[in-house]
Amino acid sequence: MADAFGFSIHTTRFDEDYSPSESSRATTNFANLARGEHRQRNLRNTLTMMNQRFNDLAHWDNPTGDRYALELDIVSAQLEFTASGADQQFPLLEVLDIWIVDRQTGERHHGIVGNNFSSYVRDFDFSVLLPAIKANAADAPLPHDFGELHGKLFEHFLDSAAYLERFTALPVICISVSTSRTYRQTGNHHPVLGVEYQQDDSSLTDDYFGKMGLRARYFMPRGSVAPLAFYFRGDLLNDYTNLQLIGTISVMETFQKIYRPEIYNANSAAPTIYRPSLQQQDYSQTQIAYDRVERSQLAITQGKYTEEHFITPHKDVLEQWAGRNLASVA
Repeated sequence: MADAFGFSIHTTRFDEDYSPSESSRATTNFANLARGEHRQRNLRNTLTMMNQRFNDLAHWDNPTGDRYALELDIVSAQLEFTASGADQQFPLLEVLDIWIVDRQTGERHHGIVGNNFSSYVRDFDFSVLLPAIKANAADAPLPHDFGELHGKLFEHFLDSAAYLERFTALPVICISVSTSRTYRQTGNHHPVLGVEYQQDDSSLTDDYFGKMGLRARYFMPRGSVAPLAFYFRGDLLNDYTNLQLIGTISVMETFQKIYRPEIYNANSAAPTIYRPSLQQQDYSQTQIAYDRVERSQLAITQGKYTEEHFITPHKDVLEQWAGRNLASVA
């Protein structure tokens, strides 16, 4: 079953002229920003925020605060079954790839791939399968293999020729901290990532990313008001350069300020013991339109699309490849 499917990759530049492709998940941060009458202003302001934050953190030999500019590509991975028939291709996931342009020297530095993470199968797991499991009892335990198919597909993608031909480093995914957990500041301080926090207990998201082979650390960079969650393999603090880490912080903190301003655009910084809350009222709104309600509704639609066009028609092949029975929501 090793050759039951393969992967292909294509990229789309994320700039002020970006328009989502038909196969792009509509709930991604970048796709949400690129709709509506103010789409181009949204995108331009978002990129400006990212560049300003990058130059703020990369302040050495940068007296005018404009030495660096970011170029972003959306990396779309498509899974392709070798058998013939309908639904033989499926848009598995999307991540962001960062390039850092040094305007002073003309050099371009490759940043970190990953950053934002978008997955149709995750939509199925969290917006279709999970509600079905919890329908009769909110405290119903999750099956031990919840998220295993998704994790195996992700790891298989990282080992694929499609990934290895394009990327030499492992990805880092950066998201918001969990509103269901408490974070405590430690004495560890990194020159770029900032002060480290530790979580009181693992969250469902942590467990889910764990099945993708990723573990989490939480850091609040200088000038930030809340820690970010970094999911990675290897050594987060030593496998990447300062500029690479700054690229990920700048991009993902900007998205979080837009998407979760209650946490990441709060008017006061996280204390030593911190419990994030979307009920926080003391925060500032960005001037960038983002529809969180639509995002949640689309996740359900996309989860059902995944069930119809990926899980159901390829159930036998996926079960044989993954070595387990796939959960059913029927």
